[in-house]
Amino acid sequence: MRRLACRLLDAGPILVLAAIAGAGSFTHIRDTATEHGQSGWMAWAVAVCVDLTCVMAARERQRDKKTGRVRDGRISWPTLVLVAGIVLSLAANLNQADPSPWGWITAATPDGAFLVAVSMLERRASAPRPEPSPSLSSVPEVAAEPVPALVLAEQDGPSSELLDYARRVAEEYQTAQGKPISRDTLRARLGVSHQLASDLLRTLRTASDAL
Repeated sequence: MRRLACRLLDAGPILVLAAIAGAGSFTHIRDTATEHGQSGWMAWAVAVCVDLTCVMAARERQRDKKTGRVRDGRISWPTLVLVAGIVLSLAANLNQADPSPWGWITAATPDGAFLVAVSMLERRASAPRPEPSPSLSSVPEVAAEPVPALVLAEQDGPSSELLDYARRVAEEYQTAQGKPISRDTLRARLGVSHQLASDLLRTLRTASDAL
């Protein structure tokens, strides 16, 4: 409950600003459309199309960033649509302004505030979220088996029993996770030292390369 209240307090001002500024921009676009022959519901439709196009283009830009669809240095189609929507919206706002510097500034304020609010929401939605670090508890457990004797490294390397057991653990992990097992994971599964886990993993990789 407290977390929900914090989110509302955090995002509330931006949403209120977007609603008020959007209403002001909408009114200017509708009045401009009415003055140029788009009467009745068509004037409302034009205003809705322009404002929602800006919102839709901003959301599409966010999706492109997440998926890596747009390469660096290239202007994407959503960016072009967003720029066109901004130009149309600003033009409609300035058309309704008193022909003076302050008249243009005040008329453009709702549209500018609406675009700022949309950009803030886009920025928050596209912020990187920390991914939970993988833990041993999230890794599927292999069948419990007694660790072979002679776990400690001998002078001439790990025992053959331990090496066979480590190979089975590594293969089961590869099948379940789709990637090779790491030294730390192997060490945790076998309950051996870092050095012995490194020796086992090196031996397994050498044998795999030889095949």
